[in-house]
Amino acid sequence: MLPQSGVSATTARLPIDIRRFPWIRRLAADYAFDFARLSAFFAGNPAERPAWSDAIARAQRHPRDRAAVADLLEAQQRRRGAPPEAIAAAAELRDPQCVAIVTGQQAGLFGGPLFTLLKAITAMRLADRVRAEHGVPAVTVFWIDAEDHDWDEVKACRVLDAELHLRSIEAGNPTGANERPVSQVTLDDSIARALDAIEGALQTTGFTPDVVDRLRQAYRPGHGMADAFGALLESVLGPRGLILYDAADPAAKPLVAHVFAREVERPGETARLAAEAGEALASQGYHAQVTPHGGSVSLFHLNSTREPVRAPDAALLEEVRRHPERFSPNVLLRPLVQDAIFPTVCYVAGPNELAYLAQLRRVYEAFGIPMPLMQQRASATIVDSNAMRFLSRHEVALESLRADDEAVLNELLEAQLPGHVEAALEDAALSADARMTELAAHVTEIDPTLEGAVRSTLSRMQDDLKKLHGKIIQAAKRKDETLRRQFHHARAQAFPGGHPQERQVGFVYFLNKYGPGLVDRLHDELPVEMGTHWVVTI
Repeated sequence: MLPQSGVSATTARLPIDIRRFPWIRRLAADYAFDFARLSAFFAGNPAERPAWSDAIARAQRHPRDRAAVADLLEAQQRRRGAPPEAIAAAAELRDPQCVAIVTGQQAGLFGGPLFTLLKAITAMRLADRVRAEHGVPAVTVFWIDAEDHDWDEVKACRVLDAELHLRSIEAGNPTGANERPVSQVTLDDSIARALDAIEGALQTTGFTPDVVDRLRQAYRPGHGMADAFGALLESVLGPRGLILYDAADPAAKPLVAHVFAREVERPGETARLAAEAGEALASQGYHAQVTPHGGSVSLFHLNSTREPVRAPDAALLEEVRRHPERFSPNVLLRPLVQDAIFPTVCYVAGPNELAYLAQLRRVYEAFGIPMPLMQQRASATIVDSNAMRFLSRHEVALESLRADDEAVLNELLEAQLPGHVEAALEDAALSADARMTELAAHVTEIDPTLEGAVRSTLSRMQDDLKKLHGKIIQAAKRKDETLRRQFHHARAQAFPGGHPQERQVGFVYFLNKYGPGLVDRLHDELPVEMGTHWVVTI
């Protein structure tokens, strides 16, 4: 167990409308604030309680082998050494009334970015709500996506060091990296170097020994990348009942052999329906996240590598039925595989995921699988109390800190200048303009060509005044080093490397900094309603 946290029992929060962020696309913004525009592409509005009742009923009615699912989950959990609370939660799926809130992410090194944790916590909060408001058993499932072969996308974890510099820790390239699916990559001795590197990069706190021990227990030579990811997340959230599911497990494939077979029997249908939905989205001013090739099959063939299925025939159909473990779904079919296995009432998605999910409603209908609701994950930036005071006291827009310059700092410093200095500069500029304009009028009586010379002189004077203003600002910077430090301190936390924190920094950084208080505060106090990004201080 982690040592007891010393953080306060409350979390300071600053709400920000996601529509202010330039990286949030229109589809994600409208989904949160104007769902009616997108209602034709989804199964219901997660902000409306009746939509949940309908989704629960659909998930409960759909036939599935619940005992086989529960047995499979238990086998995976015991292999990883899951806590008893997670094993008990998986057993609840045997109940025909039990429903699931599902989310998922790639098996990123050392647990992946902060948004991985935010996804899981959002899903757990929604499961709590379903149990309380609808009176049905509900569990949370985290889908470990490890069938992609892009090792470079998952092999690094970034953390902030003691000086808030962004450090990237990498796992090396074991045998099969970037050739086999991530699920088939076994960690080698290079993981020991990565563990030493992250231990050296993390600032030492009272929680560091336990966090490093968790990492070393999960990420060991000879362990698979997916199992290591699952074991770490299980150690953090398993005691709260989070169920980790390894989607690459060959034993899981018979549960969805019928989905694979139907895709082969009707080649190109999934691609066509998704493409038509993409065109409909584009016609309404949105974007199509996926543009599938006509006639393509939404399956991969797993041999020594992962190859797209290109020419389905009777022999392939027979192989799918007899050996479903040799296949995996692509991005279009994966959600249907998920919801054929689990009684999903809601999937917690990131803003980019929403775009391709919007292309799948008719695909769900074609397969006869109930489409769940889709909820945007909670979105947050975690800063210390000094950064929060800086943002609040000076009313700094969080998104303005993303720019790789000091424009915001200059504005703040300019606002701090004594009023008489600003007034004097403005008077000087106005006076120069007035006097030189008057002079230009008079010199034309002597020689009309002199007007241009006067105008050029005025332009140089204005440039000199601007340069003087800049020098005054620089002098103010030197004088007010405190404000300068506060600015860079806040920016380093909010936009490390120029990117939003939740996408850049591994959640182990925050676990190391705050201990169990991190999960406690986020789970208990972070709102999960869509459309708001929260700046929080733990």
